[in-house]
Amino acid sequence: MSNSINLIDSFQEFKEFKNIDRPTVISVLEEVFRSMIRRKYGTDENCDVIVNPDNGDLEIWRTRVVVEDGFSEDDDLEIELADAHKYDPDLEVGDDYIEEITLESFGRRAILAARQTLVSKILELEKDEVFKKYKDREGELITGEVYQIWKKETLVLDDDGNELILPKTEQIPADYFKKGDTIRAVVHKVEMANANPRIIISRTAPEFLQRLFELEVPEIFDGLITIRKIVREPGERAKVAVESYDDRIDPVGACVGMKGSRIHGIVRELRNENIDVINYTNNTQLYIQRALSPARIGSIKLDDEHKTAAVYLKSDQVSLAIGRGGHNIKLAGKLTGYEIDVYREAEEVEEDVDIEEFADEIDGWIIDELKRVGLDTAKSVLALSVDDLVRRTDLEENTIHEIIQVLQAEFE
Repeated sequence: MSNSINLIDSFQEFKEFKNIDRPTVISVLEEVFRSMIRRKYGTDENCDVIVNPDNGDLEIWRTRVVVEDGFSEDDDLEIELADAHKYDPDLEVGDDYIEEITLESFGRRAILAARQTLVSKILELEKDEVFKKYKDREGELITGEVYQIWKKETLVLDDDGNELILPKTEQIPADYFKKGDTIRAVVHKVEMANANPRIIISRTAPEFLQRLFELEVPEIFDGLITIRKIVREPGERAKVAVESYDDRIDPVGACVGMKGSRIHGIVRELRNENIDVINYTNNTQLYIQRALSPARIGSIKLDDEHKTAAVYLKSDQVSLAIGRGGHNIKLAGKLTGYEIDVYREAEEVEEDVDIEEFADEIDGWIIDELKRVGLDTAKSVLALSVDDLVRRTDLEENTIHEIIQVLQAEFE
């Protein structure tokens, strides 16, 4: 009709509705205009609002009952016969008088108010839709583009332009991004903050490593291999316990791939994080033994009540079991659920011990000084007198006495 208003043209903001289906938008538009009708006429019960979903045309039809002159009790619901005859001389008392209401008749101020209401309602709907969409995707792997980098977090945009937050705490320490980079992460947490959805993504969560395994290892994706547990020190080391329900499938071999082909891609994505893939077992001793890989274990004493394990191994295996920065033993404990303590095997007490084994008690520069003069084991140091050690090294006598005390304690 000539005076129908094309809403899509009138309200430019709504040409593209992100994340919102058209029927929902039409419903919002209809409600906004019904609100305008109620403000102007007191009621919308006798009005039909029709929004064409194909082209956005709007029609508003108002119906009033024709009453005898002087008997109208409510001008919003009734029209006197004389007034009705101005528009249609054939109308009689009791007939319905139907008229079309144009958008312009509401006045410029009301239209601007409606426009503002529409904007806020649509934005609110969009926020709700984004929240629901990502709430359902928690733990899923997503890809986004780095848009802005701040000190404590990085802003990432998904394919629809939704904002995702990657906090510094959820980044691998070696991560380095610049604007425009494509990154992968998992949806970690979705919350509403000040009526806005805040979508936190993570590259340090165990789920991130799990999703990468699912991408690289078809047997995991197909359910032939199950990941029982993942523990990580992001950027340093990870341990993944896997299990196969098919005896013909080696779960560790399938995860690593030929010559490490499958795991190499994951390691690169995790900035060279060391990944130990372990065959899960219900045998606790064997599980702990595998969890402490690559160290070779001599024996294990378990205390199931207190969930502790005393692990005995050869001297040259102690540092392997503990790992750099203690990561290996810490992760093995998290993986198995046992607090693990390592001990040198008793029969090796009288054997010599590498000077590097005392790194926790003797400063590194002192160890370097001893090794510089060829003293690279505990007994080689103890074999010399204090005067000899002072003469051969740049160490002070007090320091020498302290070193001897530490080394002798090892053999007592």
